[in-house]
Amino acid sequence: MEIRVLKYFLTVAREENITKAAEVLHITQPTLSRQIAQMEEELGVTLFERGSRRLTLTNEGVLLRRRAEDILQLVDKTERELIEHEELIDGVVAIGSGELTAVQLFPDIFRAFKEKYPLVSFDIYTAGADQVIERMQEGITDLGILLEPVDISQFDFIRLPSKERFGVFMKPDNPLAKKEYVTPEDLLAQPVMLPHRPGVHGQIVNWFGDRYDDLNIAFTGNMTTNMAIMASQGLGVSVTLEGSMPFLDNEKVVFRPLSPELDSTTVLAWKRHQPYGLATTKFIEFIKCFLSIENHDN
Repeated sequence: MEIRVLKYFLTVAREENITKAAEVLHITQPTLSRQIAQMEEELGVTLFERGSRRLTLTNEGVLLRRRAEDILQLVDKTERELIEHEELIDGVVAIGSGELTAVQLFPDIFRAFKEKYPLVSFDIYTAGADQVIERMQEGITDLGILLEPVDISQFDFIRLPSKERFGVFMKPDNPLAKKEYVTPEDLLAQPVMLPHRPGVHGQIVNWFGDRYDDLNIAFTGNMTTNMAIMASQGLGVSVTLEGSMPFLDNEKVVFRPLSPELDSTTVLAWKRHQPYGLATTKFIEFIKCFLSIENHDN
């Protein structure tokens, strides 16, 4: 017997009319009638005497009403106690991430989580995926926002609903800044900076194809902001993720996407079979629900 159906039964008992009760419950009259009939069939008793104008409880219905009121009061009390307990949950959730577009998904998640668990705080560690994974393996970091391709065979994960777009950071007066997109041929005459993480570097090598061997590679690095600083000083152009670009000074550095387009995906991962503190466990449960609702709405 479901709590929801008990609430239906009590509403019908109070209103003494299926139509009025359905209006109160915001469901259709046939649905409510079917639920009450199924309850009577399940219990093997008749709960209501059906008169021409109103419903009255049978002796069995009166007994069920008493028990249902007790049950629902206990349910309400338990829910209140659980909420009060959740408000006392504290701790730190440690999250590692690179400079990724996916990070922009998280302020709303953090805000909503802290409304429910105000004593929980977050520790954000910025590094490349390899460093984040190493910290996750050591138990220093709980969760990682990781750019694919990445080995997640030892992790549970959620694929995040965002794309990481590759492009070029450059000074605003660079001739390539006049273009809408940048092609492999456009970069042959430029000092180029590339990511040194093997998986990401491999994606870019494949994008250049036969042109890769003709590049003038001036720098490699692992953080988009550092490479953007070099680009802003005219030391070359940085082929990397868009990442932190929305927060940089457009008068010092601009971004142009690649053509043909190159992008990647990200995952939020945590170590499989790892015992976590209550704050982290609650956050994992929360974000699964949050992203599921967001994906459904979109």
